[in-house]
Amino acid sequence: MESVKHQSTGPTRRTTSGSEAVCCGGEVGNTSIKVSPSSNASSQGTPPSNTVPNNCNSEYFKLLRFGVDSLYLSYPGELFPEIDEALKELKQIAQSTEPHEQAYAQYPVEDHLFEVKDKGARFFPYILEDNAFRIQLSRSRSMPLAYVKVSSEYLTHVLPTEADKVLRHIVGHFGAVHESANVGRIDLFVDFVSSVDMESWDRHAWVTRASAINTYSIERNFSGWVIGSGGVISCRLYDKTLEIEKQSKKYYLHELWKQAGWNGKDKVWRLEFELKREILTQKGLSKLSEVLNHLNGLWSYATTEWLRLTLPNPDDQTRSRWPIHPLWGYLSSVDWETNDSPLSSRFNAARVPGDDKLFTMSLSYLISFMARENIIDWEAGTAAFLDALCIYHGQKSFNLGLPFRDYIREKVAIKARLFNSLLNKNNAKEQAELEREAREYQKQSDGD
Repeated sequence: MESVKHQSTGPTRRTTSGSEAVCCGGEVGNTSIKVSPSSNASSQGTPPSNTVPNNCNSEYFKLLRFGVDSLYLSYPGELFPEIDEALKELKQIAQSTEPHEQAYAQYPVEDHLFEVKDKGARFFPYILEDNAFRIQLSRSRSMPLAYVKVSSEYLTHVLPTEADKVLRHIVGHFGAVHESANVGRIDLFVDFVSSVDMESWDRHAWVTRASAINTYSIERNFSGWVIGSGGVISCRLYDKTLEIEKQSKKYYLHELWKQAGWNGKDKVWRLEFELKREILTQKGLSKLSEVLNHLNGLWSYATTEWLRLTLPNPDDQTRSRWPIHPLWGYLSSVDWETNDSPLSSRFNAARVPGDDKLFTMSLSYLISFMARENIIDWEAGTAAFLDALCIYHGQKSFNLGLPFRDYIREKVAIKARLFNSLLNKNNAKEQAELEREAREYQKQSDGD
């Protein structure tokens, strides 16, 4: 097989215009799509391609958005000694048996306020996290300085190139960065609406190099397919609307889909490929810039060589000759060179709970209290609840020997660390001194 590098180049944005799918025709990359007459292709529109004008039937297939969902990057470099000592101390604070002491295990870098974890990972003793990044730092010269997971929510707000720009600046605060980012894993996704029943075929319709093909359901509702789980490349085709409702609660995707033409009612399906470093290096791709410049080639390999959804022909035992399912034709021909899928205009690096969670829970507790106390009136119920709340926690603060105000401040500080929402100021002076020392060390390292 030819290297992916020879199949496609280009940036990572596509034109959706918030309407119909943009890809129709007869070829995908170097692989022809042949549609069997029995597939009723004539009634669904021309099979997809990157080269034929748009005449897709939006009821059969409507492309909403696509891009990078998860991204894992590593930065070769060396941890500054002063940062090593500071993080070692913060990690010990995070390991304290007293929650109010753990509250000070924080590390601010510009607009990011990271929680410092009490445990590390293999070869990476320090882990810092907020809603945008999970950063693992190593003190070993045989390992990358930083291994970072970029959150999927952050990637709805910025492109991977912008995320890397921000990250390189942040990682440079912790140590000397020697090279540009390497990709440890990248997940590519396509969100779409279709009239196709995703449960209408069995596992034999998947022609793949993977050995594992599984179906899943949530509360007896079919949720999707998983192919090649645990391998260097794997695929999921699943009901994203169901997954959001029952599991992830990523409701911010709804607004992005609506910008692309979603009516707010139809099921949105996601086709997603997870590509690990091993498969990327096999294709001669390691740096982030290389991977992003060859997304068309990677998508073509994943959807035409590694996996295909077909229309099985019982009279032909050669599976490679089975015609492509029309739906797969549309999905495999997404053009990654012209991607302008909508991005979110807002992002909060803090991991704060939303109003829905907070006020649903608080109302439930209030209603339970009112029912217990036989109170029906709202104002009387809230007043009685607050009085009882103050009495209960006032007694707890008294037993701890703390003024009530300090007791509440400690509770807020503990949550603020977990939410990345408020810098607990005990270490603010030490942090300023640490940053000054780090800058001085950087100047000496650079020979200034």
